[in-house]
Amino acid sequence: MTYRVCFVCTGNICRSPMAESVFRARVAEAGLEDRVAADSAGTGGWHEGEGADPRTVAVLQDHGYESDHIARQFQPSWFARLDLVIALDTGHLKALRRLAPTEGDARKVRLLRSYAQTAADDLDVPDPYYGGLDDFEECLEMVEEASTGLLAAVRAHLEGRAA
Repeated sequence: MTYRVCFVCTGNICRSPMAESVFRARVAEAGLEDRVAADSAGTGGWHEGEGADPRTVAVLQDHGYESDHIARQFQPSWFARLDLVIALDTGHLKALRRLAPTEGDARKVRLLRSYAQTAADDLDVPDPYYGGLDDFEECLEMVEEASTGLLAAVRAHLEGRAA
């Protein structure tokens, strides 16, 4: 059975496709591609059908990640097929929990940086959209660190330990 993770940000063109690409790479490095699937979406549909922001693509490529992405909007019906819904900031967390059809579905929603060792109290991944390449680089650093912890939690779940 495949463990399914969906990363969610605002428009699904910056943070969530970045997190999806990084996490997929971590899953591949761990040899878990046959057991873990990742995708992404946005809380809004403003960019549906578009590719990732060119700055997201550039930063991912500069760091050796693949990026083949088409934006889409998160749908409440997806909760039924997902094991974990990863929000990129607290606004997304609240919006996704409101969309959740059941309390069990709401418990599937977690903040990405809650899996980072150095996040401390600030668990938001800032939106780089209105910034420059440095903001996208900073976003990638946060996503990379948290993805390592997220993979450890998913692996623990797959091995029968609590995630």
